[in-house]
Amino acid sequence: MTETEHIPKLGMDFDTIEDAWDFWIEFGARTGFTPCRFYTHKSKKDGLPSNAVFVCNKEGKRNEECDLITKKKERAETRTSCNVRFGVHREPTTFGKYRVYLATIHMMPSQCHISEIQTNEIVLADASGIQVKRSHEFMSKRAGGVEGTGFIELDHKNFLRTKRQRELRYGDAGNILSYFAQKTKENPFFFYDLQLDSEEQITNIFWADARMRIDYGLFGDVACFDTTYSMNKESRPFGVFVGLNHHRSTVIFGAAILYDETAASFEWLFQSFLNCHNQKHPKTLFTDQDPAMAKAIRSVMLGTYHGLCTFHIMLNGIRHLGNLMKDGSSFLTHFQECMYAYSSEEAFEHAWEAMLSKYSVQGNTWLLSIYKIKEKWASCYMNNVHTLGMRSTQLSESYNAELK
Repeated sequence: MTETEHIPKLGMDFDTIEDAWDFWIEFGARTGFTPCRFYTHKSKKDGLPSNAVFVCNKEGKRNEECDLITKKKERAETRTSCNVRFGVHREPTTFGKYRVYLATIHMMPSQCHISEIQTNEIVLADASGIQVKRSHEFMSKRAGGVEGTGFIELDHKNFLRTKRQRELRYGDAGNILSYFAQKTKENPFFFYDLQLDSEEQITNIFWADARMRIDYGLFGDVACFDTTYSMNKESRPFGVFVGLNHHRSTVIFGAAILYDETAASFEWLFQSFLNCHNQKHPKTLFTDQDPAMAKAIRSVMLGTYHGLCTFHIMLNGIRHLGNLMKDGSSFLTHFQECMYAYSSEEAFEHAWEAMLSKYSVQGNTWLLSIYKIKEKWASCYMNNVHTLGMRSTQLSESYNAELK
């Protein structure tokens, strides 16, 4: 799908209301706002949805009467009368499909431009400790609205990422370097690696002590990596490589603090990981469903089987298809069976088609996308994959939570 195909346009068709909602969620993720459902109307004739409107979470304003009531806690105003709208209705001429009749959208990245004066203001605000949200709101008000600035808050954040303004503070960097120097002095087998940006600021960090390196040499055929948790006020991703030893106890193979979760950062990290472990590639590496991570693995860890964490897939399934799991529905059970229960590809394909037919979701965009990468999560396609019984990154997530 091209960039323009991700933009809501009048006349677009969707098989179901949920497909339109999934499209709106993806559009919100791309342009930097949180999607919300405004309303859905159902037909009195057949009970099916007849039309729906989706909005931005900043739609409308707080009820002024509520402001007159004494509150237990004062909360910041978050609704700013955003007029973004995306409406679909059932179109008889398209055999029951839903056609877009309303599409008022946010400024797209291709329309955005940050001037040199604005970049200086952004850098100055960031250096002064002003949050991105507050800084962007101030610039927008002064320009008479977002349209006047020429860019949205997401572009503001992306600019700071590009300029590497979220560097470690001097004291933090000094403490880390002192710690690494001390560990290396205690044991020369301690390994660490740092990536610097063009301004000589530390961006990405990886380290592994002697025990981690020995454990990986013995038990590193299968590993899990996860960056679910972030640390410190800059929310830098914190990740851990873990596996299982001969007692099936969890062991750590290395840890990292990253600048961001882009393909470039992951490529650097995976290369540092291999450098640490004498270029020994894991036979299997489980991660969450992150496109940037997948790209980095394909680029750096040649020959490594990349498996997806089934726990994360289930969470995504609940988020995208929660409407199918109400009122005693067995959809989740059937979906789990497709993940785990079938050892033959033929049985899996039959069960998958039966599930799609039973719940009338043949055209669901999320199910179509996850089906395309079934080799990374369905048991029948992993018969010859070395997994040690692991199918999830929850091993690394639990360590992440403790080490944070």
